[in-house]
Amino acid sequence: MAISVQNYIKLAAFYNEMARVMSAICVGKGGIAQENYVGRFFGADVLEYIVEYGNRLKKSGAEIPADVSSAMVLFEKQFENVRYLVTPSQKPIYEMTLEEFEKFMNI
Repeated sequence: MAISVQNYIKLAAFYNEMARVMSAICVGKGGIAQENYVGRFFGADVLEYIVEYGNRLKKSGAEIPADVSSAMVLFEKQFENVRYLVTPSQKPIYEMTLEEFEKFMNI
């Protein structure tokens, strides 16, 4: 996917729709709190992707409209609130040291 403002807008629209659906699911499951919904981890991963895409878009030097720029700031603020939910990146096992592997395997 080429980095472009249009693709960023599509990603933002996807996230906003997904957030509405996640909220509806929480209501449909008896009004559970969103912080107890298992999908919150996926939502945090998507938000992390959108924030990183926005950072790369800024670095590319593309002309970013003011409304898109303000949306980027909002997504960055939202991400700061859920950063701890993001799936951690891991090295492949073959790149780990013995200590990292033992910690990963809980040995």
